[in-house]
Amino acid sequence: MPQLDAITRKRTRAAADRTRSRVKHRIKLERRYTVGLPANVAEQAEKYAQMSDMSMSKAIATLVRLGLQGQQERKQDFFKKLRSNLDSDDPKQQDRLVDEFRALILGQ
Repeated sequence: MPQLDAITRKRTRAAADRTRSRVKHRIKLERRYTVGLPANVAEQAEKYAQMSDMSMSKAIATLVRLGLQGQQERKQDFFKKLRSNLDSDDPKQQDRLVDEFRALILGQ
């Protein structure tokens, strides 16, 4: 019965491959970084961590994620305003919009 053994081995190997691929998808890819924070930022992060009852590492990760989301929202807001005001022919309004967009982009 060598054929039966070969078929069984193939099925077992295929099942193992499926299990391995499922395990790969479940593993979170996390990276560790060491960062230096200014004292005032570190104090704010510590307060946030205590207030949220989480570790400092998780608090910093959350704050970074929120900052990146905020940046993305400002970018979307910028393009939304730009699209809605592209047809303006008034030079004063165009100058005001340029100043407003500059503030949105540069955070000033």
